[in-house]
Amino acid sequence: MSTIKPIFLLADSQLLFWRDEGELFLGRVRALIDADVAEKHAGRAPRAAYLGASNGDAPEFYQLFLAAMEQIDVRNCRQVPAQPAAEDLDFLAAADLILLAGGEVRRGWDAFKAAGLDQKLVERYYSGALLLGVSAGAVQLGLKGWDETGERTSDMLRIVPFVVDVHDEPGWGRLLQAVPRAGEHARGIGIPSGGGAIYHPDHSVEPVRHPLVEVSQAESGMQQALLLPGQAAALATEPEAPAETASAAGAGPAAERESTGPSVERERRELGYAIGADGVIEILRPGDPPGEPVN
Repeated sequence: MSTIKPIFLLADSQLLFWRDEGELFLGRVRALIDADVAEKHAGRAPRAAYLGASNGDAPEFYQLFLAAMEQIDVRNCRQVPAQPAAEDLDFLAAADLILLAGGEVRRGWDAFKAAGLDQKLVERYYSGALLLGVSAGAVQLGLKGWDETGERTSDMLRIVPFVVDVHDEPGWGRLLQAVPRAGEHARGIGIPSGGGAIYHPDHSVEPVRHPLVEVSQAESGMQQALLLPGQAAALATEPEAPAETASAAGAGPAAERESTGPSVERERRELGYAIGADGVIEILRPGDPPGEPVN
């Protein structure tokens, strides 16, 4: 029986080549695949499918994918185009890893729907394939996506039970618009440039490399909170916890601002974020000068 695997959501391609204290991040992907392949297909090399519909099947991005896979010794790879042939669909049906590439959210989604790939991706996930979304691909795995204007939203694969947006820091305007359209108790996750999130089968979310911004709805309006690397948090679609029991994962900006002063601000910057006077959370990167938001 296949095991449902974590879903890897990346803001961009940086994490495909990132090492954490010398360990290749994609090594976690290879370990998950190996556990399943050893059990079901002993002796078979892992298979990785690349869906580049969002970028118009641009060959240079597939080459980037091949370079990333080479690092973890995954050699049996195939690009499944926006208009797949029968052999492409056969490969997809047996792929251990499926990467949804970046580009334009709506362009890729329309192609998936036209080819029937949306249903096939859901089937593959529940059959044990590991899904990895990069940029637009990460958005497509969530509840809602949008066109290039950000105004027109529509349902996506809905495998990840929250709205996903990427590299739109510090304002997260698209996310703030899309979350209310996803339902009364819907939440959203903003993944900053160079960062990632792992959605686990137990419904917890693990930030990778940089803090994530969680957007939720409350009677007082939209709220933002931080999920820090090393802190896994459950994002259940249920009413807010009482303010006195809310954790750092569920508390709003007001809770973050209750304690102020130079030492608190310095500690926040060391953790990779700052909170402006307007309550907007700013994700910082190494080398950012004090007080300047990431653009």
